[in-house]
Amino acid sequence: MAQAWRCSGLRWSADGPVLVWDGGRRSALTWGKRVAFEVAEGGVRTCVGARGHACPVRTVVPGRSTGARCEECARLDRAHSVAADTIADDPRPYHVYLAWFGPGMTKVGITALERGSARLLEQGAVCFSWLGVGPLMAARRTEELLRAALRVPDRIPYADKRAVRSALPASAAERAAEVEDLHARAVTLPGWPESLTREPCQPVDHAGLFGLADLADLADKADLATTVGEITELVAGGAVSGRLVAAAGPDLHLVVEGGVVVLDTRLMRGWELLPVGGPTGDGELALPVREFKREPSGQDSLF
Repeated sequence: MAQAWRCSGLRWSADGPVLVWDGGRRSALTWGKRVAFEVAEGGVRTCVGARGHACPVRTVVPGRSTGARCEECARLDRAHSVAADTIADDPRPYHVYLAWFGPGMTKVGITALERGSARLLEQGAVCFSWLGVGPLMAARRTEELLRAALRVPDRIPYADKRAVRSALPASAAERAAEVEDLHARAVTLPGWPESLTREPCQPVDHAGLFGLADLADLADKADLATTVGEITELVAGGAVSGRLVAAAGPDLHLVVEGGVVVLDTRLMRGWELLPVGGPTGDGELALPVREFKREPSGQDSLF
């Protein structure tokens, strides 16, 4: 019987996406590479633990959970999380950023200065610019300021991001336009925290790194549908085999029979996965898929 592997998640490097496996093994992902695996027959998905510690009881967790954690481990993971707003005294400096994921989908967020742009890659930001830098609480107040004054959200649903990636504006200038416009409004707002230093608008474009040009090319071909939906969960005995055409955030865009589907690699965590050998089954998809139905972003006041 083939050896089973457990996925730790997708990581981003300067060279692109890498799948990380328990034990430290890494699989570099390049465009055109075949991504193929099957879920162990009769297997169950178990909690991945928290903060470097294994779940003491290996609790079974739902297939659709992107966190792949039981209630207790999820609580432990949030206990020291800036994103969950549970830390107020972090002494590190923080960046405030504007991130664009598609037309009408720009958000404000913060990330530790030392992390650079890693957070933007993890979220799948197609274009972004720094807005300012300063202490954590000043960065938080700036987030609130933009939400209140300009109605800029701090979250964009992943389903919305995925649904538009194959039909984004072709040029980097077009992709940066909303960020530039919003940046210009934001830096002139009254009530800007004094301890937060404004930064110039210098848009960074990730479309090339994410492979989105190849995804757009596929969308233009009459013989292959554009991105049609997302895999909602892995199931015991299920399988997928497809050609990687793009990746963004935790998502892999795979060419399968009938079109392109998105696999959120967070759904792979907690399962025992088996390799699929040889060319047999190329394009196979034996997992639940949900068609894209984008919800309104609630950002109509800007765009």
